[in-house]
Amino acid sequence: MTWVTKYDYFGNHCRQAVNDSEPQEKPYISKESVKPATSVPGIRPIPACHIKNYPMKIDKTLPFLLLVLWFGLSAEAQTDYMKQWPQFRGPFASGIMDQSDLPLNWDIRTGENIRWKIEIPGLAHSCPIIWEDKLFLTTAISGSGKDSLKVGLYGDIDEVNDRSVHQFKVYCIHKNTGEILWERLAHQGIPRTERHTKSSHANPTPATNGEYVVAFFGSEGLYCYDFEGNLQWKKDFGTMNAGPYTDPDVEWGFASSPILHENRIIVQCDFLGDGFIASLEVKTGREIWRTPRDEVSTWATPNFYREGSNRQIVVNGWNHIGGYDFDTGEQIWNLGGGGDAPAPTPVFGNGLIFVHGSHGRYSPIFAIKPGAKGDITLHKDSTANANIIWSIKRGAAYMPTNLVVGEYLYNLRMNGNLTCYCATTGEVVYSERIPDAMGISASGVYSGGKIYYSLEQGDVVVVRAGPEFEILARNPMDNLIMATPAISGNMLFFRTQHYLVAVGKP
Repeated sequence: MTWVTKYDYFGNHCRQAVNDSEPQEKPYISKESVKPATSVPGIRPIPACHIKNYPMKIDKTLPFLLLVLWFGLSAEAQTDYMKQWPQFRGPFASGIMDQSDLPLNWDIRTGENIRWKIEIPGLAHSCPIIWEDKLFLTTAISGSGKDSLKVGLYGDIDEVNDRSVHQFKVYCIHKNTGEILWERLAHQGIPRTERHTKSSHANPTPATNGEYVVAFFGSEGLYCYDFEGNLQWKKDFGTMNAGPYTDPDVEWGFASSPILHENRIIVQCDFLGDGFIASLEVKTGREIWRTPRDEVSTWATPNFYREGSNRQIVVNGWNHIGGYDFDTGEQIWNLGGGGDAPAPTPVFGNGLIFVHGSHGRYSPIFAIKPGAKGDITLHKDSTANANIIWSIKRGAAYMPTNLVVGEYLYNLRMNGNLTCYCATTGEVVYSERIPDAMGISASGVYSGGKIYYSLEQGDVVVVRAGPEFEILARNPMDNLIMATPAISGNMLFFRTQHYLVAVGKP
């Protein structure tokens, strides 16, 4: 194994493996979950979940399980929600839309399987959201005429020095045709903070409930529109400098997206100041509750979990990963020991909450029981306790959010290393590398047995879901990609640096 010295985003040196395998902490595995495997020289033992479930059970039950979480709605509302892509990574941030018939291959140059392509001005890493035939998108347009973006694997903490007046806009686009139905100027002014060379001034993804759409521009405010583009209200949270805690003068830009459930908006605002998590009424913007968070800057989007009377908002963090009561904002459980620059969103599956983060001393993945209460932080040398089924201390993805499909958890690191875990035990099913990946920030999405991963350099790699690693296709988009795609109907929607592209069979 070859190791090289790299520099991270904070300018600290670190060692990094450059081959296909990297050291992993051995996760906790209960004796009952593992079947004995014969040890044969040169043959890797097959993980227990691989033995029990081969060939893979594609997650046909997931939509039903998510509906159970959402049982408080009417049957009609449940069906509507699960058909939409209403927030970052779709329903409950799962990244899954399993009823779609998506193409394996397309060609941006010849137009094969390209339904439409439109140019979007400005620079933004926010993702498309969709409700029925309406797609919503945000952007920030620099008055300087320059929207510089530096992608790839590097550790600079540099800011972009652009103090020009920016336009912060919201677009409504017809999903089937690419026609812009309306655009609104939410705010115009000099951004209150700078951005990282790999960031933008429109990072948060909007959220919708089918009646309202909410757009968040961090320090530039939170805005609520109806579906006709009429501004309902706006809220200014003041300046929120999200930057490295080691250097408070450095500004990287805000990124946490709002979520919308039961007519309430949840925002997670962790920054170098009086950070908080808050709940607001969607119709009026009235603040229902606000809970302070003593946390470093995070760029992670919260997630809503519901099972029976257990309704909580799950958030990522460094010292304050946790769950908050949906109705009161009271913290239910707390977990320390995360990565110190949290970006991924918590996800759910197999009756567990999965939270991961990277950077600093640890880059852990935690598999947490939803009924956890109090401080569930692991002891220094432990990987499990009464509330954490399994964990690893190192190896989690930095930017992309993990994907849980069936009984497998997929963890894609920025260097292209893809590790598939047995979601219920933490056993490594495989660890392989996507070739020629020069940086990955977008999260993967799944449909029909295929996982779609967008690389920063502009390629979309299609990987077969299941216990064996196989790349099915690689589709160049001829433009940089930082945003996670959306799925609706039988189409994929990619936001590249300059374009919005709809991919689908004719």
